[in-house]
Order: sequence, then structure tokens, then C-alpha cells
Amino acid sequence: MQIFMNRRRVVITGMGAVTPVGKSAPELWNAIKAGKCGIGPITLFDATNCPVKIAAEVKDFKPEEHGIDPKEARRMARFTQFLVAAANEAVKDASLTKEEIAADTTGIVAGNGLAGMDVVEETYCKYLEGGRRRVSPLAMPELIANEACANVSIALGITGSAWTVCTACASGTDAIGVALDAVRSGRLDVCLAGGSESAITDYSIKSFAGMHALTDKFNDAPEKASRPFDKDRSGFVMGEAGAILVLEELEHAKARGAKIYAEVAGYGSSADAYHITSPRPGGETCAKAMIKAMKDAGIAPTDVDYYNAHGTSTHLNDLTETQMLKIALGEHAYKIKVSSTKSMTGHCVGAAGVIEAMISTLAIRDSFYPATINLDNPDAECDLDYVPHKGVEGNIDVAVSASLGFGGHNGIVVIKKFKD
Repeated sequence: MQIFMNRRRVVITGMGAVTPVGKSAPELWNAIKAGKCGIGPITLFDATNCPVKIAAEVKDFKPEEHGIDPKEARRMARFTQFLVAAANEAVKDASLTKEEIAADTTGIVAGNGLAGMDVVEETYCKYLEGGRRRVSPLAMPELIANEACANVSIALGITGSAWTVCTACASGTDAIGVALDAVRSGRLDVCLAGGSESAITDYSIKSFAGMHALTDKFNDAPEKASRPFDKDRSGFVMGEAGAILVLEELEHAKARGAKIYAEVAGYGSSADAYHITSPRPGGETCAKAMIKAMKDAGIAPTDVDYYNAHGTSTHLNDLTETQMLKIALGEHAYKIKVSSTKSMTGHCVGAAGVIEAMISTLAIRDSFYPATINLDNPDAECDLDYVPHKGVEGNIDVAVSASLGFGGHNGIVVIKKFKD
């Protein structure tokens, strides 16, 4: 084990979430522990003529119930509303005062993959119907990628810094990595690390379906559709969500008496440099990200207890990720527990990494390994312990959460049980 002397330690002191299985962090975690699936028929648009008719939607979301003024909500895209709602919950959970939030040493980093896809689609349709006069003057600020991060900064009064990360499915995990580096370096003492996405639209679903990335085999049984590591897997299920973790320098957190969920101990990234949608076969390049993350955390492969997989339920990802674990961990890969909670939440793209890091953090706190539901027929080439069907109790000192994005973006975070 590598020891880093005099390096600022970073802990998680707050969290907030709006997801298909729960509209708060506690609701999310309770649903994951119960094995609840948030996938169902698409209601956000008329999917009658769409080959894929299912998604993991956030149901009955009302911005005003999450501290967002209705007038302001009308000026925000849905992915922005999700992030602002999650941020409101997270800073309250962290017991941060307005003065602490407004300090020069407090910032936010937020990831997303597809930005205001729904705004683009709606605006284009209005333009076709009635020309320029039908286009809202708010369309452009609503659809750009940094809109979510900017609105959190405005709503909470964050002036230290506000950055947006866009690395497709790895955006949320990379946002955590950027936030970790900012706090470690001393540029910030507190940094919100988040991700959000809302791309369940006619164009988006048909486009992903056209590249055979989404499953179209379970339109009549949505809860069975996301089945990572199963031999009958046939693609991912699109989800939507917003999630925030509050990362804070340890001494700063202790000085204000903050509760500490866990420690963010390490981060690593790599690029496949191979294909715009497919992972590099064999898992070697994504293994580099995990090896870097473990080195950054000062841990050995044998220290890892739990791995929250990217686990998208596509043929290529799940096989490549299994191969990656064997490269990064060696024989220890067969001794850890692996699960894909996307089997319940769907793939929330830019929010996925933060949701899964949150789940990993709560798994450490509660000594509970989440399940991979729908793993009915294990793939012979995916031969690790994926915690099928039901979660199990057990001590977790070290959890690893991974995101492997389109374009070959690989991001890994290491989360440890906090020990003073």
C-alpha cells in the first residue's frame, strides 16, 4: 500500500439525487437495496412508432417540491431542473450555510452527455411549424451543456468556480475526479460534484436504437430489459436523472462538525483511442484507468471489496469490463463482488457516474452489496460474482465505481470507508 504524506484528504459530506427509482438520495438507496426497477413504458413522448418503447423515467417530478421557484423552472431544461433539485438536497444534507456556499473556496463541477436534447428537438419542431417567430429566446441558454452547472451556481450563490464536464457516459465520474483534484490542490475546500441527463426524446431514442445500442427485446416486459452480464442481454435502457455529491476537505469538514459518509481516495482515467462507440476489445486500456485510480488511492488490488460496474447490458461493454477487472485485479477479481445497478436505474448517461458513486458510498456505510437484477442466464464469458437477483450484507472497506463512455472515455473513482 502506498502512503501519501501531507496530501489533503477529501470526504463526502452531502448527497442529493433525482432518479427513476427515487427522487432523493434516501429513496434511491432504499430502492436499490430492495431491488426495485425504475424501467417502464415511455410517457415523455408518443413512442407508438418507435422501435424502443421503454425507458427509465423520473416519474411525477415537480420542481417546486425540490426548492425550485416555478417561474425559474420554466426557464430551465429538464436536465437542469434535475441538477438544481439534487444540489438543493445535497447542500441541505451537508448542513452547509449560505456563507460557506458563497465562499471563494466553494465550487461546482457537473457532467452531462447530451445536454438539452429535449429542448433542441422541441425548438426545431416549432421552427418547422412556424419559422423563427415560434422559437423561444430561451432555447439557446436552455440547451447548452453548461446550463445545469450555471443554474446551480446561480441558485445557490456559488462563486468559487463552476465547471462543466462532457465525456459522454463518463461525465459524472470525471466530474468527481475534477472536483477531487480541485479540493486536494487547495484551490477549493468544498466542491459539489454532479451529473444530470434528460434525453428520453423521440430523436434520441430512435438514434440510439438505430445504432443497436438500446434493447428492443423487452417492450412488453420493461422491468426485465436491463440485464447486465446475462447471456440474453441486448442493449441498454435509456434513463434520466440528476445527482450531486458534496466533496469537502477533511479538516474543513471536521471543523464545522459535518457528518462524513466516506472518503474519496482516488481517481483514474484513460482513453481507448479506438472507436467512437465501441470499447477497445480486451479491456487493457480501461484497466489502465483502474490501475491509476488504485495507485492514486494508495491501495493494492487485494484491498478492493466491491466494484460498481459500468455494466450497461450491451454485449461489448459487459464482456470488456469483465476482462478489464481480470487485468486490473488479477485473481482477486474472482474474490470481490461486482454489480451493475443500471439493471434498476437504466443508463442515466451523464448522471450515471455520480449515482453509482453515491450507491457505492451508501453500500460502504450500510455494509450492503447491491444486486444485479435480471441476471437469470449468466454469460459464460462473464464469470465473476455479480451478486445476482438480491443484494447481500457484508463489510465493505473499499469500493470502486467505474464509467466507460462512448468515445473511449474511461473514468474510475475509489471510495473508502472513512477512518480518521
